[in-house]
Amino acid sequence: MAQWLHMSQLIPCLPDDTINSLYPPRTFPIEVRHFLSEWIEGQRWDDFAIENLEQQTQAQALLDQTINMLQTIAHQNASVVDRMKLMNISRNMAGFQQQPLQFGVMVRDILRKERVLLSASSSTRSSQPFQQLPNREFYQHLPDVDHLVLNVLEVQDCRQNIHQLQEELNWEKQNYESLQGSMPPNGLELPKDVQKLQTHIQTLEYKVKTMTTKRFKLLKDCVDFLDQCQTRLINRLKEWRCEQHKAAIGHDFDDNLNSLQTWCEQLLGVNGKLRQEVMLAGEPIPELQERLGQLLKVLIQSSLIVDKQPPQVIKTQSKFSTTVRYLLGEKMAPGKPVVLKAQIINELQARNLGNVSCSDNVGELINNTAILEHNTASKHTCATFRNMSIKKIKRADRKGSESVTEEKFAILFSTEITITGCDTPHRTQMISLPVVVIVHGSQDINALATIVWDCAFSEPDRVPFVVPERVPWRSMYSTLNSKFTSEVQTKHNLDQYNQHFLAQKIFDKPDFADDFSNTMVTWAQFNKEVLPGRPFTFWQWFEGVMELTKKHLKTYWSEGLIFGFIGKQHLHLILKDRPNGTFLLRFSDSEIGGITIAYVSASENGGQKIQNIQPFTKRDLEIRSLGDRIRDINHITHLYPDFPKHEVFKKFYSEPQPSPSGGYIPVSLQTTVGTCQFQPPFSPQESMTQEMMDTATNPDEFRAAPSVVFPNEMGYPGNNTEIDLESILKTLDD
Repeated sequence: MAQWLHMSQLIPCLPDDTINSLYPPRTFPIEVRHFLSEWIEGQRWDDFAIENLEQQTQAQALLDQTINMLQTIAHQNASVVDRMKLMNISRNMAGFQQQPLQFGVMVRDILRKERVLLSASSSTRSSQPFQQLPNREFYQHLPDVDHLVLNVLEVQDCRQNIHQLQEELNWEKQNYESLQGSMPPNGLELPKDVQKLQTHIQTLEYKVKTMTTKRFKLLKDCVDFLDQCQTRLINRLKEWRCEQHKAAIGHDFDDNLNSLQTWCEQLLGVNGKLRQEVMLAGEPIPELQERLGQLLKVLIQSSLIVDKQPPQVIKTQSKFSTTVRYLLGEKMAPGKPVVLKAQIINELQARNLGNVSCSDNVGELINNTAILEHNTASKHTCATFRNMSIKKIKRADRKGSESVTEEKFAILFSTEITITGCDTPHRTQMISLPVVVIVHGSQDINALATIVWDCAFSEPDRVPFVVPERVPWRSMYSTLNSKFTSEVQTKHNLDQYNQHFLAQKIFDKPDFADDFSNTMVTWAQFNKEVLPGRPFTFWQWFEGVMELTKKHLKTYWSEGLIFGFIGKQHLHLILKDRPNGTFLLRFSDSEIGGITIAYVSASENGGQKIQNIQPFTKRDLEIRSLGDRIRDINHITHLYPDFPKHEVFKKFYSEPQPSPSGGYIPVSLQTTVGTCQFQPPFSPQESMTQEMMDTATNPDEFRAAPSVVFPNEMGYPGNNTEIDLESILKTLDD
């Protein structure tokens, strides 16, 4: 029997052949395909068109040679069934005799399309090697699942060939039995036609046996390859969940599950076809049946995904939502709705999911059931829990100094799913990412520290919810940078100076100048032990800076106007030779969520000194913006290294407020360095005097305080020194 090659639309003359894929059920002899390909290449038919009658002779020659070749191959074929098919194809091709040019152009276009398909398949081929199965050299250019589909088609084709051979064998045996009555007595030579029939029967029996052996091997190879493809799918689903986990600390994450859903559906379809082929094998093959059943069970159970995770810090009595998606939703058996139930479990239960029952609750969840619903437009099957709430939680016995904000829980989703074509329902469950349950907002920052450490440093296949106790500083810094930029929503990263200062702070080594990269950071240093001389931990301090920057300083930071994290030694080093009035913005080292202005000023002895204005906190910046405060302070003139402040910060200055109606006197707030000051209307420009700096109680750290300023627009003459005291008091009372 000739080797066959799939050619999709080559034969519109064949009955009902309208398939436009690379894997049509009909086939074409490879010899004819090679002939057509070489003939088209040799004739240079790129400029062919149906209206070009000059080339009709060439097209007629192509058609005639194709028909002759098909008839020749048919006569040489030993299979009666194949012979009839080929002769039928050649007869149908004769329908092109009236329009041979159309046949030639069609062949050219199909061969072009075939090359494009093969080229596209080759470019998207998986980087992981896959097992090479017999025949079809172009298989190796196709992606894994396509490769598997083609081999399943080959198994089906092999079964059909066996069936055809068996039919032919049964027919010939019947003919042989009908001739037995006319056979000569024993010892005499059989007639030649009977001998030929007997030989043909033996040949057919051998072919059936050989083809059956080949089909069994193909089946086993397909199951092996299905196992490999499904293992890669399961690993990719794990990677997706890991990427979803890392997204909590700012890593990039593509949450689109459509390609994985298609992959799941393809493998389910292949599994179903292979189970059918095993059943049609004639004899039971328990080994393959068991393997396919186990693969099906794993696929069904692995297709439940927590698409939208619940918050990883959950406060009791507060509502939250989450969405679970089933990737085989279109394949679920119709009828009874599939109800998903959620329950909260602790770390020990997460390690023994198989033993967790619906009654094993460590907390009470409100609104903890939802139905898997299919959206025909998006083709997504999801269950959305919109108003879940943790009513109460039962905590485990804590070890040592472990706090409640270090205890991790998870939401377990479970249901029973029946797939169309499978009688047995499969219990399916999936857990969320770890969550920390708090009862008061004051626990939020410490709970978030537990989540950040877990997201950053957990291994993909860990035992729930094990994390290392210490990590290298380079990993910690990468996490801090990623979390900071994602939280602030900026592309401006922490620089090397920021990194070094953060390391000095967490390790309490302000004089250490070497590289900290391989120094190990412990969980205790991160958020258990308070920083030396401070009432807060490293994470509490860093999170406060992050929150302040996100809400009030995002644009300043993104444009590089804030130096950020810098130690006092480094600060003095870079400012010591700068002109008076040079300043930079740095995050406070002593307060949670503060930003301060460090600037160069003249000292009493005629030299220079570095002044640090008391930090502005979130509350301060809600009253008056950082840009306006910088404008208010006349003693700072140039942003380090030498940018005039009014050029850099002008766009952050507030516009003057219009005079209020009703005859009221306008008032405004202004930042001064030192003590509060009442300024008369004729000198609003002065915000600080040298005397104030000299008499400050702490010359190294001044307090920025708001003061009331009455500008010239009071309705009085510009230089009039008389003040209507009664009007002023009335305004203040109002």
